[in-house]
Amino acid sequence: MKNHFLVLPLLFLIFSCSESVDSKNPLVDFNSSPNEWLLHGRTYAEERHSPLDQINTSNVDQIGLSWSFETGTNRGHETTPIVKDGVMFITAPWSVVHALDAKTGDLLWTHDPQVERAWANNACCDVVNRGVALYENSIFFGTLDGRLISLDKDTGNENWSILTIDKSWPYTITGAPRIVKGNVIIGNGGGEFGVRGYVTAYDVDSGDELWRFYTVPGNPNEPFESPEMEIAAKTWSGGKWWEYGGGGTVWDSMAYDPVLDTLYIGTGNGSPWNRYVRSPGGGDNLYLSSIVALDPDTGDYKWHYQTTPGDSWDYTATQHMILADLEINGQIRKVIMQAPKNGFFYVIDRTNGELISAENYVPINWATHVDMETGRPIENPANNYFNTPALTTPGPLGGHNWQPMAFNPDTGLVYIPAQEMLFVYSHDKDFKYNRKTWNTGQQVEMTYLPKNPDELAMVDKATFGYLLAWDPVAQKEVWREQYQRPWSGGLLSTAGDLVLQGTSDGRFIAFDAASGEMLWSVDTGQGIIAPPITYMIDEEQYIAVQVGYGGAYALAGAFPSANKNPAQNGRMLVFKLGGEKMSPPVQSIAKVNPVVPSMTTDALTIARGEYEYHEHCQFCHGAGVIGGGVIPDLRYLDEVGHKTFLGVILGGMHSEKGMASFKDVLSLEQANQIQAYIISQAKLTGVTQEAAED
Repeated sequence: MKNHFLVLPLLFLIFSCSESVDSKNPLVDFNSSPNEWLLHGRTYAEERHSPLDQINTSNVDQIGLSWSFETGTNRGHETTPIVKDGVMFITAPWSVVHALDAKTGDLLWTHDPQVERAWANNACCDVVNRGVALYENSIFFGTLDGRLISLDKDTGNENWSILTIDKSWPYTITGAPRIVKGNVIIGNGGGEFGVRGYVTAYDVDSGDELWRFYTVPGNPNEPFESPEMEIAAKTWSGGKWWEYGGGGTVWDSMAYDPVLDTLYIGTGNGSPWNRYVRSPGGGDNLYLSSIVALDPDTGDYKWHYQTTPGDSWDYTATQHMILADLEINGQIRKVIMQAPKNGFFYVIDRTNGELISAENYVPINWATHVDMETGRPIENPANNYFNTPALTTPGPLGGHNWQPMAFNPDTGLVYIPAQEMLFVYSHDKDFKYNRKTWNTGQQVEMTYLPKNPDELAMVDKATFGYLLAWDPVAQKEVWREQYQRPWSGGLLSTAGDLVLQGTSDGRFIAFDAASGEMLWSVDTGQGIIAPPITYMIDEEQYIAVQVGYGGAYALAGAFPSANKNPAQNGRMLVFKLGGEKMSPPVQSIAKVNPVVPSMTTDALTIARGEYEYHEHCQFCHGAGVIGGGVIPDLRYLDEVGHKTFLGVILGGMHSEKGMASFKDVLSLEQANQIQAYIISQAKLTGVTQEAAED
């Protein structure tokens, strides 16, 4: 294929995570610890498949709650627990770490890194954290405000803390670190607001920086950090992308092959999204939306595969990657598999980046297919939004987002938390970059915003999710479980022939891995987005999942059939055979009494308020002021809320809750315009004190 890559010599014929080729890393030999969950994806291959089978298709309907632990906060809960020597390590919103007795749920210690709440203003997609990494006697995690911290795993005391970012840019960390050969690897987020992506390795003992790989080129008038950046710069043209940051952040998925000694990272969208702004002269814009293979000792580039050249839709390739050996056309191939946002399922030779196959796993209309000669998607010209707004699927939340897939080597199936959403993209011809506001990433307009119940119901009907069982060899669907809502949790596969998933409507479900038959379900009362894990202590198998709704969709996507009770505090729920029956969940959120002030504002003021609201507020409070329930729905402000509105938005009265002051980017007039728009939306949707009290 013509996609630029360097060929890695094929030094080994058979891939086996159980073969330790690295004496520096005791975590390579996973088969010696089948009862524990030592790594983010259980193994370096990230397949999220457990060999435990005490809980299986014949008895899963007999499991019940063993213990639960409340984190004390709402917002999105996305952790993958790590379990070692009977201790469970989890993270919660605001980058807080808890160590729990994995058998009883007793709290052993908590470490709160005291993230500055105002830094939430730089987080596009909630104040989430996806977990810790373990190495010898230390725990490692990233913080929302860009620190990487090492803790003593027995006490929670800090070993060291280093700042991984330049805080003059809106970087965040929400992903879990990975440990490879005594190096702790971490990326960051911020592509929605304008940053330059990179991934960095630090020494586990000292925190010293060992290497850094940038994912997009910097200013071409300055020396390039590597030959790859010089090559990449030739694929950007006609603009000053370095002033916008460029994007390409490594904000989630990684995998490692200890035999090939190769680290795989996924890179994110461009900043801004719109390629006609950041690179108006065209080009693929390397290494956006790519899988990149690196040397874990040096960070040197080996090869890459770009899933969406010249990405203009926020089609990140940061989604979960899985390593496997598959028989394809009678030959065992060492592959890496990914279902990124763009809707195609990719099977790629992980030794050299060659495309083996690609088929769409959800409906798409931005491209027709992937050309097998070039490895490039063939874009649909009818969906080019440069001149005309284009209704596009998938939308920016993708056919699959961060929630992890799972691969069962026995069934040969990959299980994908898939979803379908529509989005209207358009080109903003009047775009002006504003370094002060940092809001450069979403330089596309949502030209269709639901503004009344009928419109809302129409969009709601076209938005849903499902658990998809996918054959990666035949590249076809085998079975699915349809859900009313998108944005459900990650997957767990087990040798007990089970697939387990939590859903956005609050159910935790066990399926037969081969047939898709639902075998067990419990209503937790809260949406679930985190992936489950399983482990064994004293010959008892446990299944654990963190519940607590949040993340990008939950902040911005409230619809009539949206999840109930998203505002409750998150919990760890742990199940076992013979456990207790869960208490029925609370069925409703406490109601408030909104006050809609009388309004004599003119239509022009409201229109200006609509623009300012969507420029500054929609990421957290929802498009069209349609809140998701995780953060207060501004249509339901009470009398005090309206009287203190300016004190909150300009004075920072709620900064301790993550609502930073906007006094540096909004004038008094603009703040009043936003409030006028909020009031107009409250009236438009029929929010009245009487309706709320029904």
